[in-house]
Amino acid sequence: MRPSFMTPAHKTPYLAELVCSNSFKGDDPSTAHGLLKKEMGQLNSLVLKIADQTKVPAGKALAVDRDLFARQITKEIESLPLISIIREEVHEIDPNIPTIIATGPLTSDSLVQNLQNLTNGNNLFFYDAIAPIIDAESIDMDKAFFGSRWAPESADYLNCPMTKQEYYAFVDALLAADEVSPHEFEAKNFFEACLPIEVIAKRGRDSLAFGPMRPIGFIDPKTGTRPFAIVQLRKENLKGDAYNMVGFQTRLTYSSQEKVFRMIPGLESANFLHLGSIHRNTFLDSPRVLNNDLSLIGYPNIKLAGQITGVEGYMESAAMGIIAGIAMLVHLKNLSFDSPPPTTAIGALINYITDSTLKKFQPMNINFGIMESPDVPKHLRKKVLLERENLDFSKWIDSLSSSDE
Repeated sequence: MRPSFMTPAHKTPYLAELVCSNSFKGDDPSTAHGLLKKEMGQLNSLVLKIADQTKVPAGKALAVDRDLFARQITKEIESLPLISIIREEVHEIDPNIPTIIATGPLTSDSLVQNLQNLTNGNNLFFYDAIAPIIDAESIDMDKAFFGSRWAPESADYLNCPMTKQEYYAFVDALLAADEVSPHEFEAKNFFEACLPIEVIAKRGRDSLAFGPMRPIGFIDPKTGTRPFAIVQLRKENLKGDAYNMVGFQTRLTYSSQEKVFRMIPGLESANFLHLGSIHRNTFLDSPRVLNNDLSLIGYPNIKLAGQITGVEGYMESAAMGIIAGIAMLVHLKNLSFDSPPPTTAIGALINYITDSTLKKFQPMNINFGIMESPDVPKHLRKKVLLERENLDFSKWIDSLSSSDE
């Protein structure tokens, strides 16, 4: 529906605009996030392909130039002859028309209401927060230094070290700062893996020093000692003329952000290109309303994809889009759809969001904890898990080919 009808967080008309971090997390196939990317690569993921084309240095993480990424995704889709992009708001879904709903975390109010009517229940929502972005030229490079946590020679991250006194003064100011008040009808349901920095600080004055500001792995080359705390900045684009504050998603008022974040050494004169903000993330109570082919229970023509299904994360959301597309094709051919087994990364996500035994459903990133654990000694568990995933996902892809024939 953009740009004729915008959301509180989007700024451009491009498809796949990233409104939170520009990181897609790690791509090491021995990790859960890397395993998910491996499976998506086997399914020819467009998102993964464009991410690789537009990536920026980020250590072991896959991070992208967010503007270039969205532009490339849009260009790629616009070039496909069988796709028509109609930019207007959809208020309700016709259950008789095969439809995939991939409206993201900022689904419009009218469509949310329509989904509530279709599912006979209430949607859930939590807050997601966006970290500030800083003009690189405004950073005092005499106080900051380059290096990643375990690779001091790396230039992927710019680090602002803090002494004990500077850290506690910062925390005190953070706790006293003004926050944006939510609407009366909105509860403060934050996602644990993406907590606003001030929420973390309220859990204890040392919580940030053991969380996103932990100094482990860093030595300040100017002092030769480990800082008491550290603030990491990651390149926002390929040019390197903008940095985002890693882990500094926030719901502070704009004036408070400028005041408090300029207390960080090196950011005293920071020019904020984009201040942090919060937005509502909408998702369904999927264990009660979704089948494992991502169709709404009782409505086989309607399938969901992306974050509205209850997965959390860019890649997880894109993976659900791939599955929704495959499942819809199978449905249109009047064949039965079998989702990937829960021993795989994608299958584990589907199994989680459709598990009716979950009483209090919350969005989930991919992690080994939701994959079926092999019944082997602990020291062999990861090795067997990875081997089994590789075999089971390959078998599932083969089964798709057989169905297509």
